Amino acid sequence: MHHPRRRAVAMILSAALGTLLGPLAAVTSHAADAYPTKPIRLVVPFPAGGTTDILARAVAAELSKLPGWNVVVDNKPGAGGNIGTDIVAKSTPDGYTLLMGTVGTHGINQSLYGKLPFDPIKDFAPITEVASVPNVLVVNPAFAQKNGINSVNDLIAYARANPGKLNMASSGNGTSIHLAGELFKTQTKTFMVHFPYRGSGPALTDLSGGTMQLMFDNLPSSMQLIKSGKLKALAVTSAKPSPALPDLPTVAAAAKLPQFEASSWFGLLAPAGTPHDIINRIQQEVAKSLATPAMRERLVAQGADPVGNTPEQFAAFIRAEHTKWAKVVKDSGAKVD
Repeated sequence: MHHPRRRAVAMILSAALGTLLGPLAAVTSHAADAYPTKPIRLVVPFPAGGTTDILARAVAAELSKLPGWNVVVDNKPGAGGNIGTDIVAKSTPDGYTLLMGTVGTHGINQSLYGKLPFDPIKDFAPITEVASVPNVLVVNPAFAQKNGINSVNDLIAYARANPGKLNMASSGNGTSIHLAGELFKTQTKTFMVHFPYRGSGPALTDLSGGTMQLMFDNLPSSMQLIKSGKLKALAVTSAKPSPALPDLPTVAAAAKLPQFEASSWFGLLAPAGTPHDIINRIQQEVAKSLATPAMRERLVAQGADPVGNTPEQFAAFIRAEHTKWAKVVKDSGAKVD
């Protein structure tokens, strides 16, 4: 039986605590309601022109349509996305510095690099996954025509007959573009020379120009070059064909490599410690924009599948991806060059 005096003391303490925390909760809620009161910086850890940049600018443009919202994209490339990611990890957690993270920055790099200046799990507050994207195996058209390469198997045969003579571009060490290539080399028992760039944009310039011969690029950044004939697409790296290029086979099916799958994803994150109310506010607005027919059409046409999940779902997804890619890195033997 509870003592009446103890119960009275507990009630007094509870009331006092409510008096103290009530204004704090109101301030937090008011901060989220008033947010944003200044421009929001969206850091893209890769150069302009790649898929990370394309998706970031699409999201920034949609959010900037909201009254009082001004989202500015800031490209901070380098070290496979680690430089820009580290900038956000060490930023003030107030909702005014966000990151367009990737499978590379938050799923792969910790396993690939000896030491990172940030922890992809502990130093970030996930907001929402923006889109998932298949990679696409693209080759230089002139190179393909000269050597009769019209399929994945043609490429494999050429690579086996010419070890070390194929230049494989990527958007940087640790990206899914890099890992897709390493996985391909391992499973096909071929040797190609890896050239990491500071993003898809400069890599695609050299690939279409003929300095590089092939690349496993994110589909959105290659789409226009494929359609214009400046790149020749051989296959997608996803488990299923892409609706954007339905006639293109998967690498797994074309080369009879059932275990081959290396897709990408992109999502918004904030520094750890950013108020939950602000995280939820951003997530809700982004999810709303991704659900509009115009935005869905735009992204799907580029080869991206819009997502817009909750912060909790995105956090669980990142943890699972972290585990998955650690195994891929180990099995492929990939290392930072």
